[in-house]
Amino acid sequence: MSVLAAIEPITGLPNWVPESAKLYLAHTEGGEGIRALARRQGCHASTVLRQVRKIETRRDDPLVDAALRHLWPAAKSANDDYKGLRNMNADELSNHPVDDSQLNEESRRVLRRLAEPGAVLAVAAEMEKAVVVRETADGGTVRSAVVDAPIAEAMALKEWIECDEPGRISRYKITLAGRAALNQMVAQHESKLRDYADNSAGVQSGEDAAAGLLQEDADPRYRRLRNAFTDSPLAILGRRRGKDGAAFLTQGQLAAGERLREDYELSQIEAHELGAWEQNLWNDIVPEWPEHLAPGVVAARDRLTRALHELGPGLGDISLRCCCYMEGLEAIEKGMGWSARSGKIVLRIALQRLEKYQKNLADKKGDLIG
Repeated sequence: MSVLAAIEPITGLPNWVPESAKLYLAHTEGGEGIRALARRQGCHASTVLRQVRKIETRRDDPLVDAALRHLWPAAKSANDDYKGLRNMNADELSNHPVDDSQLNEESRRVLRRLAEPGAVLAVAAEMEKAVVVRETADGGTVRSAVVDAPIAEAMALKEWIECDEPGRISRYKITLAGRAALNQMVAQHESKLRDYADNSAGVQSGEDAAAGLLQEDADPRYRRLRNAFTDSPLAILGRRRGKDGAAFLTQGQLAAGERLREDYELSQIEAHELGAWEQNLWNDIVPEWPEHLAPGVVAARDRLTRALHELGPGLGDISLRCCCYMEGLEAIEKGMGWSARSGKIVLRIALQRLEKYQKNLADKKGDLIG
């Protein structure tokens, strides 16, 4: 029995791993013949050979190479006994820390930011984290997301991101396949939110049902993913200039708003948690997070809650709704009962205070992610 045939019923590799990568590992690291793989796949040997060669040509990509090494740790040593692989269990065969649900959640967040104009994923050798940076109008850059290296490796192996010139710091861009995958992830996530809205609201009224209205259609908290391929209200406001030609928002203020949004994305606050979480924002109640949350998620929730609590009602409300929920200023003014065109002034004041707060945290090394 071949190695791949032996491990496939129990998998041994995550489901997200492309078939071509599985064939490549079985052939190059497991020693399985091309013809034997073709017979089991029910295809011509040339088809398997093309897939194997395709992966081989991509090993110059640092993330792809790292993903393959992590997926088959036995291949790291030239002294490994191939026959010994037959006696290894699934956990020993796969050493990659990313499962399917984690990849889906993290990729949706990161690909959204990579879909923004001028965004790239910067990866440095031997670093545990990769960052998404985006060019600003004045030629500078702003960080918009942070991702663990294993997630970046998986996205590269699945061809959702690609690097034209690998180097000490490799820069990756989203591919057409990545955009298609993001569209599918967004649709699936919105479907979950829609199911939640249906279950929470129960039977809709006849008028709402006829209009096809659901909770997330009226509430920006539930439709924030629909802004995946468009500029956020903060970015649009950042391009505005006064009569003297000066930018309405400074780069520091824009970065402060982006950092708040980043913490909101990292916090992974689910739809059913939002109501109770918002009610406690302006109180002195210390939030209690579910025990199953990862430490990085808990840290992001704490940073987000502290920042908004520092701003207080009003300034915190507009920061949350504009930067995190990506709600337009006109809608915020209407919802808050403010006069027209006052929202941008209040938002600028909020971002000024937020920038100062984040700078104080940075000076104390209290703004680190993870």
